[in-house]
Amino acid sequence: MAATTSLERRRTLAVDSQAVARRFGARWVLRGVSLSVESGEVVGLLGSNGSGKSTLLRVLATLLRPNAGSATVGGCDVVRDPDGARRQLGFLAHAPGLYDDLTARENLRFAADMLGGSDRPIEPLLDRVGLGRAANDRVRGFSAGMQRRLALARLLLASPLVLLLDEPYSNLDVEGIALMNAVLQEHVARGGAAIVVLHELAPASGILHRTVTLENGRLDAPGVAV
Repeated sequence: MAATTSLERRRTLAVDSQAVARRFGARWVLRGVSLSVESGEVVGLLGSNGSGKSTLLRVLATLLRPNAGSATVGGCDVVRDPDGARRQLGFLAHAPGLYDDLTARENLRFAADMLGGSDRPIEPLLDRVGLGRAANDRVRGFSAGMQRRLALARLLLASPLVLLLDEPYSNLDVEGIALMNAVLQEHVARGGAAIVVLHELAPASGILHRTVTLENGRLDAPGVAV
C-alpha cells in the first residue's frame, strides 16, 4: 500500500528528478541530483559558482540531456517526452533571449505565434510588467531591467505549470523585485510550482517555502524550510 501511495505522489509532482547526472567532457557537473517539487511550492536553489545550479535547470528545461538518471516536469519525462515537458514549463535564463530590432509588443506577439496562440492577449501582460508605455519601443533601447521584465511577460504567455527561473532578480530595481515576487505568489496560488536559482536570499524573502543547496554537483540536504 505504501509503495502505491509513493508512486501516486511521484506521478503528481510538479518536478521530480531522480539521480540526475550530467557531465561536460570528463567533468561531472551534476552527480546524482534527486529533487522533488510539489504544486504550490517555491523552492530556492542555492550554491556557489559552478556548483551545477544552471545546469540542473537546463536539464529540467529539456535544453540538456542528462547522462544518467531521470526527471519529469508535470509528469512528462524530459528525455522521452521533451515536447510534453516543454508545454508544462517556463524557463527564464540569464540572457533574456529577446529580439533587439522588434518592439516589446512585437516580441510578445512573435512568442504568442510560436506558441500557436496568435489571439493571446498582449496588452494586459505588458501592463502587468510595467511596460505598457514602452510597448512600441524597440528592445535594443531597453535597460537590462526592462528586458528582464519583458522576458517575464513572455514567460507568462503560456501559463506554465512549472517556472524555472535562473537568478530572476538580476538587474531588477525594488519595484521589479516586488513584481517578480507577486508573479511567483500568484503562480503558486493557482497550483503552480517554481524552482528559483538565487545568488542571495534577500530578494526572495517571504516567498520561498524551502531552500536546497548544490555543491560540487550534489545536493547538500533534501531541503531547509524558510
